[in-house]
Amino acid sequence: MVTGSARRKVLIVEDEPSIRNVLFVLLAGLGCEGDVAYTGQQALSMVSRESFDAVLVDLRCSNLGAEEVMSQIKEISPHLIGRVLVITGEVTDAQTMELLSRHLLPHIPHDRLMPELFSQLRGILGLNTSPHHAKS
Repeated sequence: MVTGSARRKVLIVEDEPSIRNVLFVLLAGLGCEGDVAYTGQQALSMVSRESFDAVLVDLRCSNLGAEEVMSQIKEISPHLIGRVLVITGEVTDAQTMELLSRHLLPHIPHDRLMPELFSQLRGILGLNTSPHHAKS
């Protein structure tokens, strides 16, 4: 848990309950607070009203196109550039790969969520402690 400072806040854009639950548990392990949006439109509304330190987004759960969601997040909250992680299923289609490359978005496949999320979020949020033990 983060003490002596405000907890970092991460927006989760995910419509699958089991994935959302895993993300909440992992964020708690990092001492972060999670907030959820079920659609891209809801996420954009939340980003425009609230301050987030990072965004975890499933590109396929959006009622808006992935390109539009990513472009608008960057426009609304430029400080989130480089602080968006994409949670994906298997990425094989050229359009999704091009989108990830164009926006320089790191992505984590569902099957590697547990081993990679701590590392990616710790880097984005500037957390230097391990997920299990704080080091002096």
